[in-house]
Formats: sequence, structure tokens, C-alpha cells
Amino acid sequence: MASEDSEELTVTSEVHHFSKEEVIDGSSGAVLSRFDFVYPSYMTTCEGSKIMKAVADADGDLQVTRKNNLHKKEGVVLIEHQSATTLDLVGEQVWRGALFLADFILHHPEIFKNANILELASGVGLTSIVAGMLAKKVVITDVDRGDILTLIDRNVERNREIMKAEILVKEIDFYDHATIDENFESLKDISVIMAADTIYHNQLTDQFFRTILRLMCEPPNKTMYVALEKRFVFTIEDMDTVAPCYDYFLDRIEWLRCQNLSTINWTIEEVPIDFKQYFIYEKTRHLVLWKIAAELK
Repeated sequence: MASEDSEELTVTSEVHHFSKEEVIDGSSGAVLSRFDFVYPSYMTTCEGSKIMKAVADADGDLQVTRKNNLHKKEGVVLIEHQSATTLDLVGEQVWRGALFLADFILHHPEIFKNANILELASGVGLTSIVAGMLAKKVVITDVDRGDILTLIDRNVERNREIMKAEILVKEIDFYDHATIDENFESLKDISVIMAADTIYHNQLTDQFFRTILRLMCEPPNKTMYVALEKRFVFTIEDMDTVAPCYDYFLDRIEWLRCQNLSTINWTIEEVPIDFKQYFIYEKTRHLVLWKIAAELK
């Protein structure tokens, strides 16, 4: 939702209503949230598996500790984020699409287990941290603006023990593809790309799709999963409630289908969303997931 703060428009994610937060002293607007989830059965049935839970230290701060307990089937991801931001810094909050995509990851280990994964516009890194529970390598990226990359680093360290993957935090700027070239060594073996809640401004959506095309032109073959929420507004022009940013996303999907057809076979489809919910949030019917696969000729 949005509210006027002085002369700037601030936005607050609905997800915050479902998480347990504590204020971080000395950091304006920053909170540490506990995102509880249920482990999939394939993560809890092996003898000697180690399940994670959150406890408080001597100062009352949340921390992740390891506990051997085959009867404990709940876990937690600890995320530092902002409770509200201006529109240009929305990546410093947690949005519903990130938890939605995290559910998909946990439900489909056959896709993500031991994979080399890239997340675009990662925000505070929650989805990448969940992917890190299964993957071989996760490259977490965002534009280097504000505190976002160091914030991701802090969140990775908070959750290091629940992840098995190698974690790299890098900059990829949709408006500057030199940042892709600079990270060639980290990206050359990526086969899975993911992004959540990146569709909220048409100009940014244009650059997002140009970045997808740039990445998918390079071997190996890649499959991308894009999670987003249709956000509806009432317009006088339409005299109806519409989702203009999602409509523009669909237009760019059709644009992508037509690109580089001499070198790429595209498979682009909406993914059914009837997979199990592991995290606590409102899984609304407006959440959607798209699969974009590029097979190089």
C-alpha cells in the first residue's frame, strides 16, 4: 500500500503483517523479521538431518541456531529489511512474490537442487537464500543503489547455516549491461534464472526484458521463472479496475517470443500455481508465475 510521507510517496509491503519484526537499533526504518516456513518432507526424512529454528540470544535478538530434531519440521529465514521505502528503493522490503517464488523452489527440488542459479533484482535476498538450501551456486544480484548489496550480504550471513550453496553477491543493472560483462566468470555456468516482483514500472519492465534477452543469448541453455503479483487500479479512461503493469508485462512477453528466432527456440508459458504453500503469507489469486526457457540452436 502507499501513503504520503512529507513530499515523497512511500510504500509498505502487505507481507509485513504476517512476519514477526523487531526494530534494529541505530538504523532508521530497518527491522529484522522472522519468516517461518514448513520444511518439505524430502528435507526432514533423512536420518541425521539438521533442522533450523530461531531462538533469542542473551540480548533478546533473534538468531538462527542448529538443532538435531527429526520431529521439528519448521524452519525460519531471518531478514533485515526496511518497513517502508520510497518507490525507487522498494527492493529493500520483502514482497509477496518473493515468498511465492520461495514456495515454488521448495516444491520443485528437481529444478533447483544442485543447480547454478542467478536471481535478478534480488532485493533483500530472501528468495535466493531459500534457493541456497538446494542449489550448488546462487548469484544474488541487484543494482548497487542505497544499502542494498551490503544488506544482502548481512542477510546471507544471518542464514548461512541453512544454505548449502556457494553464494555470490554481485551487481547487475538492467540499464547497464556492462555489469553483466563484468560478472562473466560468475555467470558462465548459470542454467536457472529467477526474479520476483520486478514488474511495477513500464520503463523498468522494458529494461528487465532486454536484460533477460541478453543473458539468454549466452550458453548454456537457461530457464527463467518470474513471479509477480497483478496490481489493480481503477482508471477513468477504462472506467474499470485494471492491472496496467501486468498488461505491459504480457506485451513484453510477446516481444520476447519474437527475438533472435534464428538462434533461440523459446518456450514461454504460465505455470500452474497449485503448488504447496510453505511460508506464511496471503497467497492471493493475483499471484502469477511464468516460465521462460531458451534453447540455443
